[in-house]
Amino acid sequence: MNPESKLSEIVKTIPPSAIRKFFDLANEMKGEVISLSIGEPDFVTPWPICEAGIFSLEQGKTHYSPNTGYIEFRDEIAKYMKRKFSLTYSAKEEILVTVGGSEAIDNVIRSLVNPGDEVIIPEPCFVSYKACVLLAGGIPVVINCNPENGFKLTADDLTKVISPKTKLLIMGYPNNPTGAIMSKEDLEPIANVIKESGIMVVSDELYAELTYQPAEHYSIAQFDDMKDRTIVINGLSKAFAMTGWRIGFAAGPSEIIAAMNRIHQYVIMSSPSISQYAAIEALRNGDVFVSEMRDEYNRRRRIVLNALSRCGLDCFEPLGAFYAFPCIRSTNLTSSEFCEQFLMEEKVAIVPGSAFGESGEGFVRISYAASIENITKAMEKLVAFVSRRK
Repeated sequence: MNPESKLSEIVKTIPPSAIRKFFDLANEMKGEVISLSIGEPDFVTPWPICEAGIFSLEQGKTHYSPNTGYIEFRDEIAKYMKRKFSLTYSAKEEILVTVGGSEAIDNVIRSLVNPGDEVIIPEPCFVSYKACVLLAGGIPVVINCNPENGFKLTADDLTKVISPKTKLLIMGYPNNPTGAIMSKEDLEPIANVIKESGIMVVSDELYAELTYQPAEHYSIAQFDDMKDRTIVINGLSKAFAMTGWRIGFAAGPSEIIAAMNRIHQYVIMSSPSISQYAAIEALRNGDVFVSEMRDEYNRRRRIVLNALSRCGLDCFEPLGAFYAFPCIRSTNLTSSEFCEQFLMEEKVAIVPGSAFGESGEGFVRISYAASIENITKAMEKLVAFVSRRK
């Protein structure tokens, strides 16, 4: 028997992640490789947060949590959303605790999308969006964003692709991979189009805390009449350096959260108890740690942008997340060729922009979530690598 012949036809259409490809190539190479390929903070989770998780173990809190998450944690999420974004959610009915933001994204798409529904996705974007839509039987409708307007979604572009089959818009700002943000002024015309068309929006705001001054994060759910049209996805992985704890959440209309929970309780059942107790401490008392890490990322951001300027690679200024997305077309290499050659010659791993959609071709993603030492070394290698191709 050929096991491959038994695979789902939908699964066969899902390509492997190009991010993982370069991560694996780096791991297989001999000698020290500097990886600027993964969105993984090099910070260790702050000790008071770890201590809260450890204390929960010492107290014997090692059992399943309720499907939607501990009410104590959902209360803290509600307070956090009110404090940070002026959004009011019911802890009992409008918040679902998930295994990272990734589960929340998959879950909400499956809750809303019927086979044949169209889902609008501005690209470049996080690699999971399109795959999750395909797995749900939906039809991805891509809007190609460009650096001329800061990789932002525009109301004109959105209006052009909305059809009677459109169910949902998925957008992630601050953006992975570009570092682009959408200001309140940028979002307002988008909100107006959504209200006029009657579609829903999934707003992936995982990097909301990592927005650099003078910019400020604004959620599309904050506009009048938008909260009931929006499912906000967030989590603690990036801002609180808690990637391995796998804790995220969705906030939105009670009917949609209830539907998401029906999927969650069968597929996942509940999020890790220890992670929820640690996350309670993070949301209650972790603002100072977030501020310190954001300042450090900002310092690293400047090192990367300075190096890109030195080697003549155009790059608009990223105002969010911890990625730079320079254009490498001047080297006459494709994104994949650039990354492969840079890895082989200089032992530095970055990711081709094409991994994030067709509009990412001609760009590469550089993560500055690594240490200052590794970023500095990698940027010197980048300057040398580019200079040999000009």
